[in-house]
Amino acid sequence: MGTRVLVIDNYDSFVFNLVQYLQQLGAECTVVRSDEVSANHADQYDGVLISPGPGTPQEAGISVEMIKYAAEIKKPLLGVCLGHQGIGVAYGATVNRAPELLHGKTSVITHNNSGVLKDIPN
Repeated sequence: MGTRVLVIDNYDSFVFNLVQYLQQLGAECTVVRSDEVSANHADQYDGVLISPGPGTPQEAGISVEMIKYAAEIKKPLLGVCLGHQGIGVAYGATVNRAPELLHGKTSVITHNNSGVLKDIPN
């Protein structure tokens, strides 16, 4: 039996690409809509993935609550796009709308060569 991953679907078609990638790595995925599940559902899984989706983290059903619950029970969690924004919100960050949408476009990033970006050139 592979790693069991609870996938929170925030109504985005890309969620099934993520599920396929996880399955290729041997994971067993259960996909549930973000407004059709409670946070303690995570108890039954080895990890949680919060999917992309439209809107803001506050509009993403159980997502922010699930992130907080996963942290509380020390459950591994990955947030993609909206899910990643939800992690920020769960820990007190403010997420603002970008002045210009750049979905799927590359951008230049500058950083201070620390943390996960250490030794990666600007």
